[in-house]
Amino acid sequence: MSKLPNTTASIFSVMSQLANEHNAINLSQGFPNFPVDKRLLEISERLLTENIHQYTPMTGLPSLLEKIALLTKKNYDRIINTNNELLVTSGATQGIYTAINALVNMGDEVIILDPSYDSYEPSVLVAGGKPIRISLNDDYSPNFNRVEDAITAKTKLIIINNPHNPTGKVWDEQDFEALETLLEKHTHVLLLSDEVYEYISFKHAHISINTRPKLLNRAIIASSFGKSLHVTGWKVGYLIAPEPLMKEIKKIHQFLVFSVNSTAQHIIAEYLDIVDFNEISTMYAKKRSLFQEAIKKSRFEILPSEGTYFQVVNYSEISDKNDVEFAKELIKNHGVAAIPISVFYKDAIDKKMLRFCFAKTDDTLLNAAHKLVKI
Repeated sequence: MSKLPNTTASIFSVMSQLANEHNAINLSQGFPNFPVDKRLLEISERLLTENIHQYTPMTGLPSLLEKIALLTKKNYDRIINTNNELLVTSGATQGIYTAINALVNMGDEVIILDPSYDSYEPSVLVAGGKPIRISLNDDYSPNFNRVEDAITAKTKLIIINNPHNPTGKVWDEQDFEALETLLEKHTHVLLLSDEVYEYISFKHAHISINTRPKLLNRAIIASSFGKSLHVTGWKVGYLIAPEPLMKEIKKIHQFLVFSVNSTAQHIIAEYLDIVDFNEISTMYAKKRSLFQEAIKKSRFEILPSEGTYFQVVNYSEISDKNDVEFAKELIKNHGVAAIPISVFYKDAIDKKMLRFCFAKTDDTLLNAAHKLVKI
Protein backbone atom coordinates (compact mmCIF):
# COMPACT_ATOMS: atom_id res chain seq x y z
CA MET A 1 0.00 0.00 0.00
CA SER A 2 1.38 3.38 -1.01
CA LYS A 3 2.17 5.99 1.64
CA LEU A 4 1.55 8.68 -0.98
CA PRO A 5 -1.26 7.26 -3.14
CA ASN A 6 -2.29 10.63 -4.57
CA THR A 7 1.20 11.85 -5.41
CA THR A 8 2.16 12.06 -9.09
CA ALA A 9 4.92 13.83 -11.01
CA SER A 10 5.36 17.37 -9.68
CA ILE A 11 3.96 20.29 -11.65
CA PHE A 12 7.52 21.60 -11.96
CA SER A 13 8.63 18.47 -13.80
CA VAL A 14 5.52 18.46 -15.96
CA MET A 15 5.89 22.08 -17.05
CA SER A 16 9.64 21.85 -17.62
CA GLN A 17 9.22 18.73 -19.74
CA LEU A 18 6.47 20.42 -21.75
CA ALA A 19 8.68 23.49 -22.17
CA ASN A 20 11.48 21.30 -23.52
CA GLU A 21 9.13 19.56 -25.95
CA HIS A 22 7.91 22.89 -27.36
CA ASN A 23 11.21 24.77 -27.09
CA ALA A 24 9.54 27.31 -24.80
CA ILE A 25 11.27 29.83 -22.55
CA ASN A 26 11.20 28.20 -19.13
CA LEU A 27 10.13 30.61 -16.38
CA SER A 28 8.48 27.80 -14.44
CA GLN A 29 11.05 26.09 -12.21
CA GLY A 30 12.70 28.21 -9.54
CA PHE A 31 16.35 28.08 -10.47
CA PRO A 32 18.72 30.63 -12.05
CA ASN A 33 19.96 30.19 -15.62
CA PHE A 34 22.82 32.67 -15.29
CA PRO A 35 26.44 31.83 -14.35
CA VAL A 36 27.52 31.61 -10.73
CA ASP A 37 30.03 34.03 -9.25
CA LYS A 38 33.46 33.67 -10.90
CA ARG A 39 35.06 33.78 -7.45
CA LEU A 40 33.04 30.70 -6.48
CA LEU A 41 34.29 28.90 -9.58
CA GLU A 42 37.89 29.86 -8.80
CA ILE A 43 37.57 28.45 -5.29
CA SER A 44 35.99 25.30 -6.73
CA GLU A 45 38.77 24.73 -9.26
CA ARG A 46 41.45 25.15 -6.61
CA LEU A 47 39.84 23.00 -3.92
CA LEU A 48 38.91 20.15 -6.25
CA THR A 49 42.57 19.10 -6.36
CA GLU A 50 42.82 18.96 -2.58
CA ASN A 51 41.92 16.15 -0.19
CA ILE A 52 38.28 17.12 0.38
CA HIS A 53 36.49 14.16 -1.14
CA GLN A 54 35.70 11.94 1.86
CA TYR A 55 32.86 11.99 4.38
CA THR A 56 32.49 15.07 6.51
CA PRO A 57 31.14 14.76 10.06
CA MET A 58 27.46 13.89 10.12
CA THR A 59 26.33 17.34 11.27
CA GLY A 60 28.44 19.21 8.72
CA LEU A 61 31.96 20.36 7.93
CA PRO A 62 33.22 22.13 11.11
CA SER A 63 34.52 25.15 9.20
CA LEU A 64 31.17 25.54 7.42
CA LEU A 65 29.26 25.25 10.70
CA GLU A 66 31.40 28.05 12.12
CA LYS A 67 30.82 30.23 9.07
CA ILE A 68 27.05 29.68 9.32
CA ALA A 69 27.16 30.66 12.97
CA LEU A 70 29.03 33.86 12.05
CA LEU A 71 26.52 34.59 9.28
CA THR A 72 23.62 34.13 11.69
CA LYS A 73 25.23 36.41 14.25
CA LYS A 74 25.98 39.08 11.65
CA ASN A 75 22.53 39.13 10.06
CA TYR A 76 20.25 38.24 12.97
CA ASP A 77 22.33 38.88 16.08
CA ARG A 78 21.70 35.33 17.23
CA ILE A 79 24.44 33.22 18.78
CA ILE A 80 24.03 29.54 17.96
CA ASN A 81 25.92 26.55 19.31
CA THR A 82 27.44 24.77 16.32
CA ASN A 83 27.61 21.47 18.20
CA ASN A 84 23.99 21.31 19.29
CA GLU A 85 21.83 23.71 17.29
CA LEU A 86 23.00 23.46 13.68
CA LEU A 87 22.82 20.82 10.95
CA VAL A 88 23.98 20.97 7.31
CA THR A 89 21.44 19.24 5.07
CA SER A 90 21.23 18.01 1.50
CA GLY A 91 19.17 21.01 0.49
CA ALA A 92 16.42 22.69 2.48
CA THR A 93 13.80 20.21 1.24
CA GLN A 94 15.70 17.33 2.84
CA GLY A 95 16.06 19.40 6.00
CA ILE A 96 12.33 20.09 6.12
CA TYR A 97 11.48 16.43 5.47
CA THR A 98 13.91 15.32 8.17
CA ALA A 99 12.59 17.78 10.75
CA ILE A 100 8.98 16.78 10.11
CA ASN A 101 9.71 13.05 10.30
CA ALA A 102 11.73 13.51 13.48
CA LEU A 103 9.07 15.49 15.34
CA VAL A 104 5.69 14.42 13.92
CA ASN A 105 4.22 11.16 15.15
CA MET A 106 1.29 9.04 14.00
CA GLY A 107 -1.92 11.04 14.29
CA ASP A 108 -0.26 14.40 14.95
CA GLU A 109 -1.74 17.35 13.09
CA VAL A 110 0.39 19.81 11.13
CA ILE A 111 -0.98 23.17 10.01
CA ILE A 112 0.14 24.26 6.52
CA LEU A 113 -0.69 27.68 5.08
CA ASP A 114 -1.95 27.54 1.50
CA PRO A 115 -0.79 28.17 -1.16
CA SER A 116 2.17 26.10 0.01
CA TYR A 117 5.35 24.52 -1.29
CA ASP A 118 4.55 21.02 -2.47
CA SER A 119 6.98 19.12 -0.22
CA TYR A 120 5.28 19.95 3.07
CA GLU A 121 2.22 17.72 2.87
CA PRO A 122 3.98 14.56 1.60
CA SER A 123 6.54 14.88 4.38
CA VAL A 124 3.74 15.01 6.95
CA LEU A 125 1.93 12.05 5.40
CA VAL A 126 5.06 9.87 5.36
CA ALA A 127 5.50 10.66 9.06
CA GLY A 128 1.95 9.44 9.72
CA GLY A 129 0.69 12.92 10.49
CA LYS A 130 -2.42 14.70 9.29
CA PRO A 131 -1.96 17.86 7.20
CA ILE A 132 -4.38 20.65 8.10
CA ARG A 133 -4.27 23.15 5.26
CA ILE A 134 -5.47 26.71 5.93
CA SER A 135 -5.79 29.33 3.20
CA LEU A 136 -3.98 32.63 3.53
CA ASN A 137 -5.89 35.88 3.07
CA ASP A 138 -6.62 37.18 -0.43
CA ASP A 139 -3.47 39.33 -0.23
CA TYR A 140 -1.55 36.21 0.93
CA SER A 141 -0.99 37.51 4.44
CA PRO A 142 -1.55 34.99 7.26
CA ASN A 143 -5.01 34.73 8.80
CA PHE A 144 -4.36 33.83 12.43
CA ASN A 145 -8.03 33.57 13.29
CA ARG A 146 -8.29 30.66 10.86
CA VAL A 147 -5.06 29.20 12.19
CA GLU A 148 -6.23 29.36 15.81
CA ASP A 149 -9.57 27.79 14.90
CA ALA A 150 -7.64 24.87 13.42
CA ILE A 151 -5.45 24.22 16.48
CA THR A 152 -6.41 21.19 18.55
CA ALA A 153 -4.79 19.09 21.23
CA LYS A 154 -3.31 17.02 18.39
CA THR A 155 -1.61 19.95 16.68
CA LYS A 156 2.14 19.33 16.73
CA LEU A 157 3.52 21.79 14.23
CA ILE A 158 2.79 24.91 12.19
CA ILE A 159 4.77 25.40 8.97
CA ILE A 160 5.36 28.94 7.74
CA ASN A 161 7.23 30.15 4.65
CA ASN A 162 8.62 33.68 4.52
CA PRO A 163 9.45 35.17 2.02
CA HIS A 164 6.67 33.16 0.49
CA ASN A 165 6.76 30.76 -2.43
CA PRO A 166 4.79 30.98 -4.72
CA THR A 167 3.34 34.45 -4.05
CA GLY A 168 6.35 36.59 -3.10
CA LYS A 169 4.61 37.84 0.05
CA VAL A 170 6.81 39.03 2.94
CA TRP A 171 5.49 39.04 6.51
CA ASP A 172 5.62 42.27 8.52
CA GLU A 173 6.15 42.93 12.22
CA GLN A 174 2.44 42.66 13.04
CA ASP A 175 2.32 39.18 11.50
CA PHE A 176 5.10 37.98 13.78
CA GLU A 177 3.58 39.59 16.85
CA ALA A 178 0.31 37.80 16.08
CA LEU A 179 2.17 34.50 15.65
CA GLU A 180 3.91 34.99 18.99
CA THR A 181 0.62 35.73 20.73
CA LEU A 182 -0.91 32.63 19.19
CA LEU A 183 1.91 30.31 20.20
CA GLU A 184 2.04 31.74 23.73
CA LYS A 185 -1.54 30.48 24.12
CA HIS A 186 -0.78 27.07 22.61
CA THR A 187 2.46 26.00 24.22
CA HIS A 188 2.36 22.45 22.82
CA VAL A 189 2.75 23.62 19.20
CA LEU A 190 6.14 23.71 17.46
CA LEU A 191 7.09 25.95 14.55
CA LEU A 192 8.89 25.13 11.30
CA SER A 193 9.98 28.27 9.46
CA ASP A 194 11.00 27.84 5.81
CA GLU A 195 13.26 30.83 5.10
CA VAL A 196 15.06 29.70 1.96
CA TYR A 197 14.48 33.08 0.27
CA GLU A 198 15.68 35.05 3.32
CA TYR A 199 18.17 37.11 1.31
CA ILE A 200 15.71 38.04 -1.43
CA SER A 201 13.36 40.66 0.05
CA PHE A 202 12.34 43.96 -1.57
CA LYS A 203 9.47 45.85 0.05
CA HIS A 204 10.28 45.01 3.67
CA ALA A 205 13.48 43.76 5.26
CA HIS A 206 13.21 40.05 5.93
CA ILE A 207 12.27 39.29 9.54
CA SER A 208 13.71 35.93 10.52
CA ILE A 209 12.49 33.72 13.31
CA ASN A 210 16.14 33.90 14.37
CA THR A 211 15.31 37.41 15.64
CA ARG A 212 12.26 36.39 17.71
CA PRO A 213 13.40 35.37 21.23
CA LYS A 214 9.89 34.30 22.24
CA LEU A 215 9.91 31.58 19.56
CA LEU A 216 13.46 30.26 19.56
CA ASN A 217 12.89 27.45 22.05
CA ARG A 218 10.30 25.82 19.78
CA ALA A 219 11.36 26.81 16.25
CA ILE A 220 13.18 24.95 13.49
CA ILE A 221 14.50 27.27 10.77
CA ALA A 222 15.38 26.03 7.27
CA SER A 223 17.82 27.90 5.01
CA SER A 224 19.25 27.20 1.56
CA PHE A 225 22.65 27.96 0.07
CA GLY A 226 21.24 26.73 -3.22
CA LYS A 227 18.84 29.68 -3.32
CA SER A 228 21.12 32.24 -1.66
CA LEU A 229 24.24 31.50 -3.73
CA HIS A 230 22.52 30.53 -7.04
CA VAL A 231 23.79 26.93 -6.84
CA THR A 232 20.53 25.00 -6.58
CA GLY A 233 22.14 21.87 -8.05
CA TRP A 234 24.60 21.62 -5.17
CA LYS A 235 21.73 20.82 -2.80
CA VAL A 236 23.21 22.28 0.38
CA GLY A 237 21.05 23.83 3.08
CA TYR A 238 20.95 23.90 6.85
CA LEU A 239 18.66 23.78 9.87
CA ILE A 240 18.86 25.78 13.08
CA ALA A 241 16.94 24.47 16.09
CA PRO A 242 17.21 24.29 19.89
CA GLU A 243 19.20 21.36 21.18
CA PRO A 244 16.27 19.14 22.32
CA LEU A 245 14.66 19.33 18.88
CA MET A 246 17.93 19.12 16.97
CA LYS A 247 18.88 15.98 18.87
CA GLU A 248 15.84 14.21 17.42
CA ILE A 249 16.35 15.68 13.93
CA LYS A 250 19.93 14.38 13.81
CA LYS A 251 18.71 10.86 14.58
CA ILE A 252 16.73 10.83 11.33
CA HIS A 253 19.34 12.74 9.32
CA GLN A 254 22.12 10.24 10.02
CA PHE A 255 20.12 7.38 8.52
CA LEU A 256 18.72 9.41 5.62
CA VAL A 257 21.85 10.96 4.08
CA PHE A 258 24.36 10.72 6.95
CA SER A 259 26.50 13.55 5.61
CA VAL A 260 26.26 16.11 2.82
CA ASN A 261 28.45 16.52 -0.28
CA SER A 262 31.94 17.23 1.06
CA THR A 263 33.19 19.22 -1.93
CA ALA A 264 30.30 21.66 -1.88
CA GLN A 265 30.66 22.18 1.87
CA HIS A 266 34.38 23.00 1.61
CA ILE A 267 33.80 25.42 -1.27
CA ILE A 268 30.88 27.22 0.40
CA ALA A 269 32.80 27.50 3.68
CA GLU A 270 35.56 29.43 1.93
CA TYR A 271 33.21 31.44 -0.28
CA LEU A 272 31.30 32.75 2.75
CA ASP A 273 34.39 34.79 3.64
CA ILE A 274 33.98 36.98 0.55
CA VAL A 275 30.34 36.92 -0.59
CA ASP A 276 28.08 39.90 0.23
CA PHE A 277 24.51 38.73 0.82
CA ASN A 278 23.26 42.31 0.62
CA GLU A 279 23.98 42.24 -3.10
CA ILE A 280 21.53 39.41 -3.69
CA SER A 281 18.32 41.36 -3.08
CA THR A 282 19.69 44.26 -5.14
CA MET A 283 20.36 42.01 -8.12
CA TYR A 284 16.94 40.37 -7.98
CA ALA A 285 15.19 43.72 -7.45
CA LYS A 286 16.67 44.84 -10.77
CA LYS A 287 15.49 41.67 -12.50
CA ARG A 288 12.01 42.04 -10.98
CA SER A 289 11.79 45.64 -12.21
CA LEU A 290 13.05 44.67 -15.66
CA PHE A 291 10.46 41.91 -16.02
CA GLN A 292 7.58 43.95 -14.58
CA GLU A 293 8.35 46.90 -16.86
CA ALA A 294 8.65 44.61 -19.87
CA ILE A 295 5.19 43.05 -19.35
CA LYS A 296 3.49 46.24 -18.19
CA LYS A 297 1.71 46.66 -21.53
CA SER A 298 0.48 43.06 -21.57
CA ARG A 299 -3.01 42.00 -20.52
CA PHE A 300 -1.62 40.24 -17.45
CA GLU A 301 -2.30 41.90 -14.10
CA ILE A 302 0.99 42.19 -12.20
CA LEU A 303 0.62 41.35 -8.49
CA PRO A 304 3.02 42.63 -5.80
CA SER A 305 6.30 40.73 -5.48
CA GLU A 306 7.79 41.65 -2.10
CA GLY A 307 10.39 38.87 -1.96
CA THR A 308 11.68 35.63 -3.55
CA TYR A 309 12.42 35.56 -7.28
CA PHE A 310 8.85 34.91 -8.34
CA GLN A 311 6.27 37.13 -10.01
CA VAL A 312 2.59 36.20 -9.80
CA VAL A 313 0.19 37.49 -12.47
CA ASN A 314 -3.56 37.28 -13.02
CA TYR A 315 -4.66 36.32 -16.53
CA SER A 316 -8.46 36.62 -16.13
CA GLU A 317 -8.65 39.30 -18.83
CA ILE A 318 -7.06 36.89 -21.29
CA SER A 319 -8.77 33.53 -20.75
CA ASP A 320 -11.50 31.71 -18.81
CA LYS A 321 -9.56 28.45 -18.82
CA ASN A 322 -8.39 27.03 -15.51
CA ASP A 323 -4.82 27.85 -14.64
CA VAL A 324 -3.35 24.43 -15.40
CA GLU A 325 -4.86 24.36 -18.88
CA PHE A 326 -3.90 27.98 -19.53
CA ALA A 327 -0.31 27.30 -18.40
CA LYS A 328 -0.12 24.42 -20.90
CA GLU A 329 -1.61 26.63 -23.61
CA LEU A 330 0.94 29.31 -22.79
CA ILE A 331 3.73 26.84 -23.48
CA LYS A 332 2.26 25.27 -26.61
CA ASN A 333 0.91 28.40 -28.32
CA HIS A 334 3.05 31.22 -26.96
CA GLY A 335 6.39 29.66 -26.02
CA VAL A 336 6.61 30.60 -22.32
CA ALA A 337 6.42 28.24 -19.34
CA ALA A 338 4.92 29.25 -15.97
CA ILE A 339 3.52 27.45 -12.92
CA PRO A 340 -0.24 27.53 -12.17
CA ILE A 341 -0.94 28.67 -8.60
CA SER A 342 -3.83 26.25 -7.99
CA VAL A 343 -1.39 23.36 -7.56
CA PHE A 344 -0.18 24.97 -4.31
CA TYR A 345 -3.65 24.61 -2.74
CA LYS A 346 -5.15 21.47 -1.24
CA ASP A 347 -8.46 22.03 -3.05
CA ALA A 348 -6.81 23.34 -6.26
CA ILE A 349 -8.34 26.79 -5.80
CA ASP A 350 -8.19 28.49 -9.17
CA LYS A 351 -7.87 32.28 -9.09
CA LYS A 352 -6.53 32.56 -12.66
CA MET A 353 -2.98 33.07 -11.38
CA LEU A 354 0.41 32.04 -12.78
CA ARG A 355 3.88 32.19 -11.24
CA PHE A 356 6.86 33.28 -13.33
CA CYS A 357 10.46 32.89 -12.12
CA PHE A 358 12.62 35.93 -12.86
CA ALA A 359 15.91 34.35 -11.72
CA LYS A 360 16.98 34.40 -15.36
CA THR A 361 19.29 36.35 -17.61
CA ASP A 362 18.02 39.73 -18.78
CA ASP A 363 17.81 38.43 -22.35
CA THR A 364 15.69 35.48 -21.23
CA LEU A 365 13.30 37.76 -19.35
CA LEU A 366 13.00 40.24 -22.22
CA ASN A 367 12.43 37.50 -24.79
CA ALA A 368 9.74 35.95 -22.60
CA ALA A 369 8.12 39.35 -22.02
CA HIS A 370 8.09 40.02 -25.77
CA LYS A 371 5.99 36.89 -26.24
CA LEU A 372 3.70 37.65 -23.28
CA VAL A 373 2.91 41.17 -24.47
CA LYS A 374 1.63 39.75 -27.76
CA ILE A 375 -1.04 37.59 -26.11
